[in-house]
Amino acid sequence: MLKTGAGASLQPFLAMEVVRAANARQAALGPGDPRIIRLEVGQPATGAPALAIEAVQRALTSGLPLGYTEASGLASLRGRIARHYRDFYGTTVLPERITITTGASGGFLLAFLAAFDPGDRIALASPYYPPYVNILHALGMQPVVLPTDASSRFQPTVALLQAMAETGQGLPDGLIVASPCNPAGTTLDDGELAVLARFCHANGIRLISDEIYHGLNWEAPPATAAAYSDSAIVINSFSKYWSMTGWRVGWTVLPQDLLKPVLRLKQNLFISAPHISQIAAEAAFEATSEVAANMDRYRRSRAHLLANLPAAGFTDIAPAQGAFYIYAGIGDRSYDSIEFCARLLAGIGVAATPGVDFDAVRGHRTIRFSYCGPEADMIEAADRLAAYRDS
Repeated sequence: MLKTGAGASLQPFLAMEVVRAANARQAALGPGDPRIIRLEVGQPATGAPALAIEAVQRALTSGLPLGYTEASGLASLRGRIARHYRDFYGTTVLPERITITTGASGGFLLAFLAAFDPGDRIALASPYYPPYVNILHALGMQPVVLPTDASSRFQPTVALLQAMAETGQGLPDGLIVASPCNPAGTTLDDGELAVLARFCHANGIRLISDEIYHGLNWEAPPATAAAYSDSAIVINSFSKYWSMTGWRVGWTVLPQDLLKPVLRLKQNLFISAPHISQIAAEAAFEATSEVAANMDRYRRSRAHLLANLPAAGFTDIAPAQGAFYIYAGIGDRSYDSIEFCARLLAGIGVAATPGVDFDAVRGHRTIRFSYCGPEADMIEAADRLAAYRDS
C-alpha cells in the first residue's frame, strides 16, 4: 500500500463543501425552479472595485511582463499599506515590516511556520475559523480550543489564558485572535485587544491577529494589534473589505525577529504573490466611494436579517458587531447542524453553513448565515426561512 501523509486525514472546510453542494443543486434545477440563495460563504456579491479593474486593464496592455515581484511584494503596494495604517488606525507601520501574501491563507501558513514548531500549542477561541485548526494540524502543531461564550462575546480573554496555566497545562506558545471574528461576528474593543496583546508579549506568547474583516465594523472602529505589540503578527487581506476574494492577495505585518524567516519561507513556498493581483490591490485603496456603497448594502442586509430572523425561528443570535455573518442557535429545532443545513438547501433552496464547522463540540446546535450577497437575496432568504418555519 502506498503511504499517505498526515495531511490526508485533515477535516474538510465544510463551508466549501456546502458551496459545492449548492453549486450542484443549482445546476440541477429545472426551468422555473426557484434559484439557490447563497448564504453559506463570505463571498461578496460585488467583484473587485472598478479602479482595481481599470488598473489591471492598463497593466495587461502596457507590455510589462508582469513576472515575479520581490518575495516581499511590490514596494509601492507595501508603501500604500503602510499609509493605510497611518490614515485608518493612526499607527506607524514601516513598509519594511509588511509582506504581501497569497491571501490571508498564505499569511497564516507563513506565520505558523515562522513562529512555531511541531508540537507547539496555539490557543484560539471557539467558535473559530476552521482553517486555523486544520492548518495547525497539518503542520503538526496543537490547536488548543478555548470554549468561549456570550459572556466574553466569543472572544479569548486573559482570564482564560491564566486558567490554562492554573490547571497545569501551562500557557500556550501562541494565541490567535480575530476581531471581527468569523463566524460569530463579535469584536474586541481597543482596551480588550491592548490587554491581550500586552499579556501575550509579557508572557512569551506569540500573538497572531487576524484582521481580515477590518473595516466591516458596525458598532465601533477596529483596533489593530500592530498598535499594541511589536511581537504580534498581523494578518489581513483584500478579500473581504475590498471584495477581492479570488485575487488571492493579502499582507502580514511582521515583528522584527520574523522578517527574514518569513522572507525565506516566502521565497521557497510561493516565490511571490501574483503580480497582477498586487497591482489591483494597490488601486483598490482609492475606491473609497465604491467600498462605502458596499458597506451601506451590508449594513441594510444585516439590519433586515437581525429584524426578521427571530420571526423565522432564529432567536438565539450572537452579537453581529462586525464582518458579514450571523451565527444563530438552532438548539430548539435540531441537534444536527449538518442535517439541518442540508434540509434548508433541499427544502427551500437556502445554503447556510453548519456550526459544527466552527465548533466541533457545540456547533451541532448552531448555523452561520453570510449576508454579503445581493441585498434582494437577503430579503428573499428571510422570507423563505419564515415560510419554512410555518410549513
